[in-house]
Amino acid sequence: MHVPVQSPRRISFRKFELDLASGELYKDGQKVPLPPKAFEVLRALVEHPGEVVTRDDLRAGLWPADTFVEFEDSLNHAVNRLRRVLGDSAEDPQFIETLPRFGYRFIAPTSGNDAPEVPPKPRRRFLVPLLVSALALSAVIAVLLAYDVGGLRRRLMGRPADPAIRSLAVLPLSNLTGDPQQEYFADGMTDALITDLAKIHGVKVISRTSVMQFKNVQKPLPEIARALGVDGIVEGSVQRSGERVRVTAQLIRAATDTHLWSESYERDTRDVLSLQGEIARDVAREIKLALTSEESSHLSRPRPVNPVAYELYLKAQYHYYKWRAEDFREAIEFFQKAIDADPRWAPPYAGLANSYGWLWIAGALPPQEALPRFNAALKTALEIDNTLPEAHYTMAAAAFYYRWDWDEAEREFRTTLALQPSLVEARFEYAWFLSSMGRFPEAIAEARRAVERDPLSVSANLALGSVYSVNRDDDLAIAQLRRTEEIEPNDPRAYEFLSGIYEEKQMYGEAIQQLQKAATLRGAPPAELAGLERAYQQSGPKGYRLWQLAQAKRRNAPYDIAMAYARLGDASQSMHWLEKSYQQHDWQMVQLRSIRAWDPIRSDPRFQDLLRRMNFPQ
Repeated sequence: MHVPVQSPRRISFRKFELDLASGELYKDGQKVPLPPKAFEVLRALVEHPGEVVTRDDLRAGLWPADTFVEFEDSLNHAVNRLRRVLGDSAEDPQFIETLPRFGYRFIAPTSGNDAPEVPPKPRRRFLVPLLVSALALSAVIAVLLAYDVGGLRRRLMGRPADPAIRSLAVLPLSNLTGDPQQEYFADGMTDALITDLAKIHGVKVISRTSVMQFKNVQKPLPEIARALGVDGIVEGSVQRSGERVRVTAQLIRAATDTHLWSESYERDTRDVLSLQGEIARDVAREIKLALTSEESSHLSRPRPVNPVAYELYLKAQYHYYKWRAEDFREAIEFFQKAIDADPRWAPPYAGLANSYGWLWIAGALPPQEALPRFNAALKTALEIDNTLPEAHYTMAAAAFYYRWDWDEAEREFRTTLALQPSLVEARFEYAWFLSSMGRFPEAIAEARRAVERDPLSVSANLALGSVYSVNRDDDLAIAQLRRTEEIEPNDPRAYEFLSGIYEEKQMYGEAIQQLQKAATLRGAPPAELAGLERAYQQSGPKGYRLWQLAQAKRRNAPYDIAMAYARLGDASQSMHWLEKSYQQHDWQMVQLRSIRAWDPIRSDPRFQDLLRRMNFPQ
């Protein structure tokens, strides 16, 4: 790499300006936080615009004495950080172009803006050594202060220690294999690290749904941290080659974008679970969390895993988290293959049970087909590992939605959340359970905790909005559901919830508008939507109800038919269809005690008898 005799003191490129004297980067005149190593890489690139700066050049110039952090990982981290700060991407570079396995080129136009230099005055010769010594001493003191060696900076300047990190987000690990078909493996390793960290008490760990929204997103870390409400960020990469897995992890203080720690790990694929536990322990140590003996034991001694079973399990999870009926079916196939590869490993059985359960709840599989398979898989999972959080969550959901055993449901929800506080599905389902039992203050508190741990999850935010609605806090419910719309405008569920709230408030125009949005997103034909509006214009609220009844009958949905009759004031027909729903064990029956749609027939003795038969608490 050619080194020029003299470089400008400031180099400008687009909205940015690099101050070489102070070691600072500015954007539109505002200082942008940048770690020292990232600054030096940027400096090396912008001082040679349009030229290829090889990786060997960077190693020789910037890492000559670096014996603690491996060069490849440290350079990749520095370049990724620069791309986030600059708003750049490797796929469509505007600033830094990558030449794979060779080096980088700075491709944005640059300009220098030196101030003229004043010639130095002659100095006496005997002052030169003294000046050199003073400068050297100043440099040593500056380093000691900058790195706060021995707490020197705090003692001399009275600055408080950095605040403790008590909340973390694990950003999606980068897939360094170069094969897009391996994304499921990187995502699965991210999930596992989130799960292990979340089992450590004393730190809040953001759940999967929210962090996955930042996959391949180039945003400054402080901005991501603010969106997720966390103190620290864990990021890194994963690479698999044959039977070996290599993971690099870094811990960053989010507010200041300060790099606190990094480490590389390499294991055989059979030991991938112990690798995940080791990373979690190291992160806990770096943020000064004391592990209990139980936590330490859990992270230290996981059983070896069959590599084939583990890979099939990750593929199953990849489909499961798409939350679509066709993907639940794909997940079932991979879970079953994982079970065939390792019949004594519990997680695939729990995943199999959950997939069958969701297919039943979504109406994509009849209960007589789904539930026997659900129960068999769940029973085996608990026999193999009675401490598996996902299995206890599935037990809770089964007791709640199907068996209507409220005591067992609450016990299993509590067990799940004690084992894995970050399992947000269980947390917002528990909020729904508490709401169905009429325990609204507890339900609201639990739903808020779910949103805190998964702030960008549509389901968690919907749960909070629905709990507000059931508690008849309509203004809070509407505001919460509007926020949910902003998270994902193409999810029809928020519009459906809003339609129900406006309907209860007798704001039928608004209700129709929201229902039309939801129906459009679900692919309903325009004629169907026009029929709803026409029915309301011709007959008012009664026309609106009759349209709902016709739609429910078309779907052959007993619970919805019963609700439509209740709203029309026909108690006899409503109870007739409620009995059918009861016999079918429709999961929606758990709402019978709490939601206001049943108010028109709530005092009917037959309705009260049904509540008693379902063992709702009085």
